[in-house]
Amino acid sequence: MAKLGFIGLGIMGKPMSAHLVKAGNEVSVYDLNPAPVQELASKGASACKSSKEVAQKSEIIFIMVQDTPDVEAVLFGKEGLAEGVKPGSIVVDMSSISPIATKEFAKKLAGMKVKMLDAPVSGGQVGAENATLSIMVGGDAEVFEKIKPYFQLMGKNIVHVGGNGDGQTCKVANQIVVALNIEAVAEALLFASKAGADPVKVRAALMGGFAQSRILELHGERMLKRTFNPGFRIRLHQKDLNLALQSARSMGLSLPNTATAQELFNAVSAQGGIDLDHSAMVLALEKLASHEIKG
Repeated sequence: MAKLGFIGLGIMGKPMSAHLVKAGNEVSVYDLNPAPVQELASKGASACKSSKEVAQKSEIIFIMVQDTPDVEAVLFGKEGLAEGVKPGSIVVDMSSISPIATKEFAKKLAGMKVKMLDAPVSGGQVGAENATLSIMVGGDAEVFEKIKPYFQLMGKNIVHVGGNGDGQTCKVANQIVVALNIEAVAEALLFASKAGADPVKVRAALMGGFAQSRILELHGERMLKRTFNPGFRIRLHQKDLNLALQSARSMGLSLPNTATAQELFNAVSAQGGIDLDHSAMVLALEKLASHEIKG
């Protein structure tokens, strides 16, 4: 059995790495916050003091951090993976970052005789905790097959999309779909409530028709119950939509509704809601309507 490493033990990374430990794997873990490191160590993981140490102890290293600069720091910064990784190792970045940067990281690692997969996920904290994440993978097909058994401990819908960077491109596309669906559900429930209908019953009716979706099911309920504690924070979705809009601009592509969704997230952030769940996009629409959905 391969020696595994896991770097980044936040609301997603901690449960994901815990599944690997629970399955009986030897897992070395590291995070800037020592608390989850110790928690995982109490469950059987090996606590490390740096990304370099994780690399020295591991053959396959998973990364789950917030943004492109964070991944770069883990890989090539001081006490980073590059200082301790062994030729023949595999790095699996499960963060959601720039597809362009991902391709550059993969090239640099290849020069060190290290293979890389980009494997961003969808499903949020609930999916991470229940091991039901969707995992979108870019990289060499042979490497993907080698890592797939570990992906299956963390997720259910696991798709090899293509080469390095294609997993990240797929994740950006996913985040466009999610953002626009949140916006659609928010508008629909706001419309129903403002018109005097019971939005709870409207949502129940929609759940049985063609408008049914996971966003309507989960985030529609959040909007009705006003439970905006984060499963996936607005600031992280803003980061993903920035990647979409920047990439679209470089390709001469217009994404008008993605831009609108980003502006709604920006409005909520400006009011202090940057760390609310992304379903809180509804707050911007409610402010425009001078009406709060009554659940």
